[in-house]
Amino acid sequence: MTAPVPGLEAAFEVDARLGPLEDHGVTRAGHRRVVPVAGGRISGLFDAEILPGGADWQIVRPDGAVEIDTRYSARTAAGEYVHFRTSGVRSGPPEVLEALLRGEPVDPSQYYFRVAVHLETSAPRLAILEQSIFVASAIREANAVRYTAYRVT
Repeated sequence: MTAPVPGLEAAFEVDARLGPLEDHGVTRAGHRRVVPVAGGRISGLFDAEILPGGADWQIVRPDGAVEIDTRYSARTAAGEYVHFRTSGVRSGPPEVLEALLRGEPVDPSQYYFRVAVHLETSAPRLAILEQSIFVASAIREANAVRYTAYRVT
């Protein structure tokens, strides 16, 4: 007997609006940057508003790659909360990463930006969010991050 080969099915879209990047300099963990999450929308498997107050606590590695570590919350129209935590990496040629940092538009095929999406909720109708694994390929824009989350089947 062999294990099933996983597949991907589109689950929901995330459009997160971002605040200005805060450069905290080099700490014991590395070059720390914090990018506030100012709001946004979720649509698809569930629809919700991203609430302000979250952030991406990034570490810029010596090779220029950025370790992604976000936490933010969303609320559905019915008042249900979904907590998001993503972890991943954004990497690419130095000139591409510098252009992204300046807020310039960059073709997403020019860089690698992938995250695992971990979800928590107390809403019974959204239980599948806690019973599944989600991954995404993201796009960084000047003031936003957009991605489609895929459920691993």
